[in-house]
Amino acid sequence: MVIEKLSLTCDRLLSHRQLACCPSYCGMPLHGKDMLIYSNVDTMQKPLLLTGHHGEVIAMTFGHLSSPVLLCSASADYVIVWDIELCHKRTQAGRVAAGTVVGTLLRDVVHLSFCFSDERVAACSGATVYILSSKRHEVVSTLTCHPGALTSAEFCPWNKDILVTTSEDRTFKVWDLKTETVCYQSFVLSASPLLSVLLLEDNKHMITGSTDGQLWCFSLPDDHKCHLVTKMDLQMMEKRHEMQQGTVSDQTGFLAGAAVQSSPDKVKTSKPVLRMSLCNSLADTSRGHTKNNGRLCIGSTDGLYVVDLATSELLTALYFKDYLNLSVTMAGSWSISPGRDNSMLFLVSALFTPLVVLLELRLCDLRSTWAGGEGFLVFPSSPPLPESPLNVELQKKEPKPPKKKEGIKEQPLVFHSKVKSSGYTSAPRNIMFSPKTNSQKNSSSQKAKKNKGLLLRDYPADIAAPSTPCVHLSITNKPVHCLQYSGDGKQILCGLGDSSVLLYKSSLAGNPTVYTGHDKPVSSVSWSLNRQLWLSASEDQSLRIWTHGSPKPAITMGDSMFSKPIRGAQFYYLDKFLLLASGHSVYLYLYNVDTTRDSIKSYQQRSVVQLTRSFTTTSGTDITTLSAINDFFSYIVLVCGSDRSLQVFDMNKGIVASTLPDAHSRAVHCIAQNKGSMFSTQAADSYNLFLTSAVTDGVKMWDLRTMRCVRRYENHVNRCHPCSSAVSACGRLIASGSEDNCAYIYDIRSSSYLHRLQKHSDTVLSVTFNPATPEFVAICHLKNLSTSHRPFKIFDLFPFGLTQENKLLSLYCGCQTANTEVNSAVCLRMSH
Repeated sequence: MVIEKLSLTCDRLLSHRQLACCPSYCGMPLHGKDMLIYSNVDTMQKPLLLTGHHGEVIAMTFGHLSSPVLLCSASADYVIVWDIELCHKRTQAGRVAAGTVVGTLLRDVVHLSFCFSDERVAACSGATVYILSSKRHEVVSTLTCHPGALTSAEFCPWNKDILVTTSEDRTFKVWDLKTETVCYQSFVLSASPLLSVLLLEDNKHMITGSTDGQLWCFSLPDDHKCHLVTKMDLQMMEKRHEMQQGTVSDQTGFLAGAAVQSSPDKVKTSKPVLRMSLCNSLADTSRGHTKNNGRLCIGSTDGLYVVDLATSELLTALYFKDYLNLSVTMAGSWSISPGRDNSMLFLVSALFTPLVVLLELRLCDLRSTWAGGEGFLVFPSSPPLPESPLNVELQKKEPKPPKKKEGIKEQPLVFHSKVKSSGYTSAPRNIMFSPKTNSQKNSSSQKAKKNKGLLLRDYPADIAAPSTPCVHLSITNKPVHCLQYSGDGKQILCGLGDSSVLLYKSSLAGNPTVYTGHDKPVSSVSWSLNRQLWLSASEDQSLRIWTHGSPKPAITMGDSMFSKPIRGAQFYYLDKFLLLASGHSVYLYLYNVDTTRDSIKSYQQRSVVQLTRSFTTTSGTDITTLSAINDFFSYIVLVCGSDRSLQVFDMNKGIVASTLPDAHSRAVHCIAQNKGSMFSTQAADSYNLFLTSAVTDGVKMWDLRTMRCVRRYENHVNRCHPCSSAVSACGRLIASGSEDNCAYIYDIRSSSYLHRLQKHSDTVLSVTFNPATPEFVAICHLKNLSTSHRPFKIFDLFPFGLTQENKLLSLYCGCQTANTEVNSAVCLRMSH
């Protein structure tokens, strides 16, 4: 996988010098003042000797263009730019190779970098960065603002007038080269100095790394207001990777970790981020700009690390100690470049010995290790098995026929089954006949056409993410634990902490219908597919199924049927089953709702519930949440346990098909599948994506086809409260609650948030999207309010925000007493 193409012993230590490497050449200092340029295609070819510096060469770098190939070298006396092809021609003609002096007496230059057009060079010396012209001796600008010494500087690939610098003061700065001012200054990121920086053009992100192995990914928008996208730790990623590879036992992890730390033979080394680059070959680049495939190569002292930027997970770790044929064992500096023939090149200097090696990594061998395991599909590929639990039908008790009586049968006095009333008890008619003179023709067809238009209404595909609230409503003095839209998007259920359930219109207008019956807080609510039934599950270990227009539940499941509270309940398999989780078991029930009641024994319910089968988790851990798709036939049920595991149940076979032992660092409290809606159409593969949320570990997006995490979303704050997440009906947006009194809207394709919705007074616990219209609802958790009126606010949303005339309408409703908990629902509409 790793091949050593060149090994060169030097006359002095080059462990902290910036070496140069490009797809065609690599360069290193010789005897301090001179330089050797080797061909990467044929390393046996005689190298090019460059002379001209009077002091020791400290830093070297190649330009980004393939023709001409420029090299910049720096010493205490000169900064020289060399044209490699021109120097080859002069050497072949018997003359001395010469370069262009572009800077003089800049002292110790520790880092050099070209802009992407190779017209300017940034030279870092002390706390100052000099912007030099690459064609003549000219200092374009001098930038000094860092209190500490600079460690790196890189030009922005999509804006030539933007420069990012890192320093030993543990901060980075974004510079505007036109005005020579600082556009953005970061906070102190770490206790260790920052060493390197990398800018990604595709998603406009910036990554910086420190000497203690920490990495920070920031967005770099056009307004230069950077925000943190994700933070990574090389050592933590390495431990998780070893756990996934099975090299560290999960059961004895603590004891093994203590043994490793206490073992005298095991030496713990730091993992400084010496150099970063995208994991691409020369075929993946065009015009000097690299295509972002989401793989990041990190050069450190003990080897090379390949990280997936979307998931912040370590894909591969290539240690020097594992390759006995390599001359280097510890690295002091790295230079990374895309290579030819689907490979990458690394010029590495040894840390403790005067040695420089050129390494080649075959990406085809590396990518074979990234392939995921055998996964699943949310759509069934075959009909249910004959012995499948999904084929079980409810056995209804047929009513017994009445006993036949002997003797003369009573005969009816009339020939009809019903006798029309004579009308003696009705009021007398004042008007005998009134003809209809203003009737309209084809009214029924127009009405049918109108209703048909409503049914065929499509979810808009070109919507923008929500950014402005349109309704603010105070619901109750108890927390809202769960909420869900009906399938047509016209109604919304809210399960409260006072053991009641509220049924609202989707506009949140008017008084809600209140359903009571539980004794403890409602933990989950769910609509049936036909929207005629809905269920509620509570912490009192009971489940109730309700029908429209009836204040009493049609089915009550309780009376010690479950030993522990129900952590998830819903309709399943096109409303055929009830699916719920309690303790360490998943229960599958058949049911039949009968709303008729005996006039004498009205307390007895005629509805029937029958247990089909129960399933147990592999580890016997308690289930924290559960999810399945009810809108179409699917055999897959997702279950998360208190041991941080994620398990996939195959209901067709009745088994646990797959188990991921450490899906998050904490137990998962929310699963959100991409279920779509009847108003939108998505690609079939999109339904295989689902989200999981855990405290302190953000939101992860998984792919059922590979059973691997494909992206992480960590911009929101979730340290202690179970903030939920949701996927929009179009499948393009993700919403998440947060503890910084905001709701976050993400693009499913990027880890950086689109909008940070700040119209909240406390932690946003629950979020959901309307399946029919581009609306978004968030539930806010308010605590310890003083006695005051709580306003109901309505905002009219326009494509460019609020107008001055229709800005706010406040209707005041009841008072809230002190030391109470209040929840507010905020509905946001997405503009077209």
